[in-house]
Amino acid sequence: MSMTYGERILEGKVAYVAGGTRSFNLAIAKRYAGHGAKVTVMSRTVDRTEQAAQEIRDMGAEALGLPGDVRDYDRIYETMKETAETFGGLDIVVAGQAGNFYAPAVGMSANAFKSVIDIDLIGTFNVFKASWDFLTKPGSSLIAITAPEAVRPLPFQAHVCSAKAGINMLIKVLAIEWGPEGVRVNGISPGPIEDSWGMENVILKIPGMYDKIKEGTPLRRWGTSNDISDGALFLASDASGYITGTVLDVDGGVSVQTTESEGKKATEGYEDDQRIRGRGKGDR
Repeated sequence: MSMTYGERILEGKVAYVAGGTRSFNLAIAKRYAGHGAKVTVMSRTVDRTEQAAQEIRDMGAEALGLPGDVRDYDRIYETMKETAETFGGLDIVVAGQAGNFYAPAVGMSANAFKSVIDIDLIGTFNVFKASWDFLTKPGSSLIAITAPEAVRPLPFQAHVCSAKAGINMLIKVLAIEWGPEGVRVNGISPGPIEDSWGMENVILKIPGMYDKIKEGTPLRRWGTSNDISDGALFLASDASGYITGTVLDVDGGVSVQTTESEGKKATEGYEDDQRIRGRGKGDR
């Protein structure tokens, strides 16, 4: 019997969201809580984790706010253990932490490059590996937050492109290794999301970039936190029960956009472009 969406489809589930204290990661945590899950949010700042947890508790859900750094495997394991002991096991794990800055490779120190690899790639491995002992098997769902940069090279983002490409491959390898235990591993690749930390603090510092990104996105709009949390709800639910090793692109089409077609409507330029057979009038 296929599943349809309804109220509280995650009733009785336990979710852990790394980086779940702001932007779309917090939206994911709240979406899970709104559908009946008990939720742990984790990030490096004590005040921020407690504030996020309180916001979820104010919704009428059970929540923990546990500080931790994804680069510290032992600490992450402790937070997983505390979550499992408090709520009973782990059903959903989201590795949503990320680091970013804008810099050319020749102007980036080795430590700066390594910092993003450590937070994004190694951090994702640490979160997933630390959860293993506490996962519901079969039936658990692991979700990594990746990015279009994993498959679309961008200048001044060598560190991010490298880290996200590694995450994409980690998703696939773990899906193969952990699938026989009934553990699904997938990813979400957000495009330009309006209130995301990376967009507000890195990309949008460039004058005129907001409109340029909007016009260069096939759906002609920025994404929202709700767009991402919708995808995360799908991947956490039984509706995606036969999906693993997949990256869900929630990006308005950015990852399939090409330089040549960027900013154009479907019919724009056909009349004057001699390369196009029929030039929009049919093949006659």
